[in-house]
Amino acid sequence: MSFVVAIEFLAVISAAIYGVLLASRVGMDITGVFAVAFAMSFGGGTLRDLFLDRHPLFWIANPHYVITVFVISMAAGLILRFIKRIKPLLLFPDALGMGLFTMSGTAMALNSGTNWFLAVILGTITGTFGGVIGEVICNEIPTLFRPGPLTATCAFTGAWAYPISLHFGLSVPVAMIIGTVIIVIFRLLAVKRDWQFPAVR
Repeated sequence: MSFVVAIEFLAVISAAIYGVLLASRVGMDITGVFAVAFAMSFGGGTLRDLFLDRHPLFWIANPHYVITVFVISMAAGLILRFIKRIKPLLLFPDALGMGLFTMSGTAMALNSGTNWFLAVILGTITGTFGGVIGEVICNEIPTLFRPGPLTATCAFTGAWAYPISLHFGLSVPVAMIIGTVIIVIFRLLAVKRDWQFPAVR
């Protein structure tokens, strides 16, 4: 398994956990939990694959991804009943999944022959649009599109670390780790310090 694929698999797990927590917070049943976890895990990467004309889609080429999300969703029904407050648990899997997916998306876009800017844009889409789809399913205005702590900006900023690191001779694993750390720390600080853009009126 290549390092990029390993990072992608970790991203799927993190996104599934975030999706399970989000769906549970709004009171969905196990079907809804799986639907949200599925959307969170595969929404952004599916868009990336469609834009890059990559076939089969990454989760079809790796069916164990879907099985993993299914198992996590089913286990949630047994575990979450013992957790009284879900909202405080949402932030870290959200930030980590965003970081990991952004890095894998950026790497795959570069490997497909795009330039740096397009790779960063596609990485940002990979890292954030699963959350958009999941929040729509939960009947919420996506965090990405409303005033609040920075989201896409964190992914966009961290994504640049990957091509720049490679340009200066760093290895793929080191470049991906650097980018992921930047995104996770930026996102956590954005939430803690309420860094946000003003609404357009």
